[in-house]
Amino acid sequence: MATGNKGPSWADQWGSGADAGDDDGGRRRGGITKSGGGGGGGEKIAKAKAAASVGLDKAKTAAAVGAQKVKAGTTLGIKWVKAQYAKRTSK
Repeated sequence: MATGNKGPSWADQWGSGADAGDDDGGRRRGGITKSGGGGGGGEKIAKAKAAASVGLDKAKTAAAVGAQKVKAGTTLGIKWVKAQYAKRTSK
């Protein structure tokens, strides 16, 4: 499937990730390397993972609370509909 545009490909725009010589200046990873070289990069990663874990826990809690509210609202709504139906059929 050939396209007629002459623009750069997706890999050219975003990088394939295979090139070790990308000249992005460490912007993609914020200058943090997994090797830990260059002044405690491993410590920075550990701190970032800890912060992400805290954020994930908060997100899970918020989702659980939201689900409880939806469930409670749905239950109340169904009870209301049943009550309205009961009023109409009992007349």
